[in-house]
Amino acid sequence: MIGEARLDVTTTDGHRFELLAQLPDRPIASLLWLPALGVAARHYLPFAEALAARNIAVFLHEWRGNGSSSLRPGRHQDWGYRELLQHDLPAAQAALHAALPGLPMRLGGHSLGGQLGSCYAGQRTDELDALYLVASGTPWWRSFPPPRGYLLPLAYRFLPWLADRNGTLPGRRVGFGGTEARGLIRDWARVGLSNHYAAAGLDADLEAGLRRIQAPVAAVVFDADWLAPASSMRALLAKMPAAPSTLQLLSSAQLNARADHFHWMKSPQAVASALLHHDD
Repeated sequence: MIGEARLDVTTTDGHRFELLAQLPDRPIASLLWLPALGVAARHYLPFAEALAARNIAVFLHEWRGNGSSSLRPGRHQDWGYRELLQHDLPAAQAALHAALPGLPMRLGGHSLGGQLGSCYAGQRTDELDALYLVASGTPWWRSFPPPRGYLLPLAYRFLPWLADRNGTLPGRRVGFGGTEARGLIRDWARVGLSNHYAAAGLDADLEAGLRRIQAPVAAVVFDADWLAPASSMRALLAKMPAAPSTLQLLSSAQLNARADHFHWMKSPQAVASALLHHDD
């Protein structure tokens, strides 16, 4: 039997959101799962159910500004990586541990969620049992194959400018993310140009943290995903040289769905199996 739960979370800066949980009767580990940019937690419920059927208790994080979040970005409401790493993820982790104390904790994410999950893992290396990355990778423009990679620096300059001018990034209109906070887009674009993870206003050295990760990393990418090609994932894994890692490239035939950035979410069985393969 798999139970469902909604956990109310309040951060130290007053942000409120819900963790959606899929809880098996006899979990062997817990997983905090971080969504992609602009994607609400509820869209990962089929994935959480697939992992719960394999005895992993899954807690779906909600980024501020999305879904159950009490905040929405605007000209007078802004945030970046600092707030997500310093306030939101510690609060979600505390709620997970309170719900299921004593279980090994795993951390994972999709796209930007995988990047920020890696950065957060680097600040808490002793607490992590494994790291799962799906359709993720550094946005650094040189890690993308040409000719698309050559065009990315233009996007990394234009999108922050647009967000500053508009008050938020109108992601639905430009085809990237949702309505996103200006600071978040600035932090993301800075990584895309420099290949250096940092959070404005945060003293922690995120790059040094990545190098300290020793937990095993299971990474999955898709062969029709131009937003997160295998080369981008390899560049992210290279930032974690002390962590043993596996990288699997899945096709449409393996997924029973188009092997792009998002279709796997509705057909997640192959992804769940691939992530747990290192446990066998």
